[in-house]
Amino acid sequence: MKEVLEKITQRVKEEPFAQLLGMQLKDIGPGRSIVEMTFRPEMENIHGMAHGGAIFALVDEAFETASNSHGTVAVALNMNITFIHPPSLGSILRAEAQEVSLTHRTASYLINVTDAEGHLLATCQALVYRKGQKLPFVEEEKGDREDN
Repeated sequence: MKEVLEKITQRVKEEPFAQLLGMQLKDIGPGRSIVEMTFRPEMENIHGMAHGGAIFALVDEAFETASNSHGTVAVALNMNITFIHPPSLGSILRAEAQEVSLTHRTASYLINVTDAEGHLLATCQALVYRKGQKLPFVEEEKGDREDN
């Protein structure tokens, strides 16, 4: 399990989209994760507020990391997000994903986005399909080590 979590952490550091938005994986464990990013001016919408797509991207990153934390490929089936309060420019946004149900083929997550003061900004209920395959980036490296 520790190896899987370390590999996911490394992949997020290397992920181009996460880098583009300045997302950082702050914590990960079985069925849970915390991802943060700073709300920057280039993330504003036409009203000068945080673009919903920027907040959704943060939610999706937390969802992705939490749902793949068991070492099995998990892909999104459904995400239902509710935007509650807009963040202030420069705020550190934190998405916390927590698994609420896990079966052999599906898993359900609750993801909350808060700011540094703890204000709830958005909440999301999400569902993944678990493909039953090991994460390829964990398996690849194991195979490389065994060949040496």
